[in-house]
Amino acid sequence: MDMHTVVVGTSGTTAADVIAVARGDARVELSPEALDALARARETVDALAAKPEPVYGVSTGFGALATRHIGQELRGRLQRNIVRSHAAGMGPRVEREVVRALMFLRLKTVASGHTGVRPLVARTMADLLNAGITPVVHEYGSLGCSGDLAPLSHCALALMGEGDAEGPDGTVRAAGDLLAEHGITPVELREKEGLALLNGTDGMLGMLVMALADLEKLYKTADVTAALTLEALLGTDRVLRPELHAIRPHPGQAAAAANMLAVLDGSGLVGHFQVDEAPRVQDAYSVRCAPQVAGAGRDTMAHARLVAERELAAAVDNPVVLPDGRVESNGNFHGAPVAYVLDFLAVAAADLGSIAERRTDRLLDKNRSHGLPPFLADDAGVDSGLMIAQYTQAALVSEMKRLAVPASADSIPSSAMQEDHVSMGWSAARKLRTAIGNLNRILAVELYAATRAIELRHGLTPAPASRAVIDALRAAGVQGPGPDRFLAPDLDAADVFVREGGVVAAVEPVTGPLA
Repeated sequence: MDMHTVVVGTSGTTAADVIAVARGDARVELSPEALDALARARETVDALAAKPEPVYGVSTGFGALATRHIGQELRGRLQRNIVRSHAAGMGPRVEREVVRALMFLRLKTVASGHTGVRPLVARTMADLLNAGITPVVHEYGSLGCSGDLAPLSHCALALMGEGDAEGPDGTVRAAGDLLAEHGITPVELREKEGLALLNGTDGMLGMLVMALADLEKLYKTADVTAALTLEALLGTDRVLRPELHAIRPHPGQAAAAANMLAVLDGSGLVGHFQVDEAPRVQDAYSVRCAPQVAGAGRDTMAHARLVAERELAAAVDNPVVLPDGRVESNGNFHGAPVAYVLDFLAVAAADLGSIAERRTDRLLDKNRSHGLPPFLADDAGVDSGLMIAQYTQAALVSEMKRLAVPASADSIPSSAMQEDHVSMGWSAARKLRTAIGNLNRILAVELYAATRAIELRHGLTPAPASRAVIDALRAAGVQGPGPDRFLAPDLDAADVFVREGGVVAAVEPVTGPLA
């Protein structure tokens, strides 16, 4: 088995597997154990389907319509209809990586043997992923309870050869045509299978997994940009010493302080005072408390990662097939556990962006920057320097504060009051993705300002790690100090540099791995 293949078994999956399939187009295969579990569970469903007693999802309607018993002659139509009617999303298309994560995680639950679908259905789900066929899923349609219903329905619709999908070349076409081109036979759904394909937290979970991967990189980046700002402001690194963080034993705080200290090792700017200034005993909160804020965010991520790991090990469906042959209704599709941490991460990300913007503003203010030129301009008055870059950063911060308002605190009744409390977890995940993009841009502005400020400290030698970041940023096409120029391209290039992990990649050869 090569490294680009992910095997789906009966015991859940890992975050690394989700990333590999969603972003790396890894190939998916079903394990023999998963195929056996699928076959056994299907035998249970077939046996129940043959009995006269109604069983939810097998021989009844759905949601508020569950009181109607459906005869065998209508059950295929029932399963097709739930997919068609629930594929009711609206709005812009959701990103390809999100849809691939959604499909893979639904396949993970199907392969657990608790859903009762046939092995053929699971194989076809894997075939779509491996062919690079990505169903068109829309922004709006999930309340995060009874699963991500509309998004998953659009995926199930493509399995049936209906609706639209994006091919491996990026062109959106009829799903039936794409399946035919790749030799994939559309699925004809049988009892319970339509319901089983729709009833999970897979969309919000996939976005949580990818958000954690992105935030891990951004928190390391934030430690570096905070260290660069501290250095540019001639601040003190004494507050980063490990003994000060040991007496407040939050692990994230200690890690952030250690990262900053490693970046600043060997700096000729730290603790250097202007001749006309009294020595500074303390720096401003945005500099001095950087490890506390970044550390709290790291600890929030640790909790969110625990929730994600539990959900990755779960089989979310209703009803579920139990090992003893019972088929039981349940409420495990409720997205509250995932929704809460998605909202919590948005709060932490907003605060990290907020403190980074305050540090940037300090670099640009001649009254607080300890000798730097106003707005880091070449000829202040003729040049405006980075004045408006901070405006852009401030606008991003303000939006992040709005995005930090929790989606999971809301609920709206649906399905004729049968589904009278919902999680809004999909909405929490969507706004977190927006917040992460904003955070990336905010840190890019701080990086841009801090590196320019360090280069304006003529005659003083930055830390080797700082020099490495500056050199890498300049090599990426982001220009240094000088007269005013069209600023947007520089900021865009800095944004790409941060998003692609350029900051961490530049620093770690000097500092060793950051925590």
